[in-house]
Amino acid sequence: MTVVVADAGAAVRRGPGRPRDEEIDGQIIAATLELIDTEEEVTVARIVQRSGVSRAALYRRWPSLTTLIAAALDVGRSIPPEVDAEGDLRTALFASMFGAAGMATASGYSEARFRQRIRLVMADRALQKAYWRSHVARRRVPVEAALSAGIERGILRDDLDVGACFDAIAGVVYYQLVVRGDRLEEKATSARVSAAMDVVWRGMLA
Repeated sequence: MTVVVADAGAAVRRGPGRPRDEEIDGQIIAATLELIDTEEEVTVARIVQRSGVSRAALYRRWPSLTTLIAAALDVGRSIPPEVDAEGDLRTALFASMFGAAGMATASGYSEARFRQRIRLVMADRALQKAYWRSHVARRRVPVEAALSAGIERGILRDDLDVGACFDAIAGVVYYQLVVRGDRLEEKATSARVSAAMDVVWRGMLA
């Protein structure tokens, strides 16, 4: 389902007449994000009150509160484009995963929203799994395809588990952000990430 949100920080106001389906989607998502961003408890009753949309309309679009929160948490994020696996594979892979602004803030996804996402999913395993299935797993596909291409080209070991490789690379950055509380743009953090990436990359090479 495509979610249209005119303003992720405020509920979308309805004009005269019956709102279109995408407008209702936007109102529900915007209300959910308001609750998330202000660190209020996210409940169906509060979403209905803020959005002005009926409970029945909400459940027609999302089968559970968990799937709705998972969808809201993904607003502002996008699936990375296909990775160019024909040139410098290491550079292309790492640029795809982290980008110039860092993994947490790519595609306009703020650090504050990133930290809220971590807080919510770690507190609710069902939400964590729902978010993984419906959103996170899709964004791994371009990088995992590039890793597979690297194996085919003979650059990477033919016994590699591409999923495990992705986890190893992404884990380096998440550790800095979530465990150490550092920022990727800090010089010391960037140097530490680069050194860790070199270790991972050497272990992947054929």
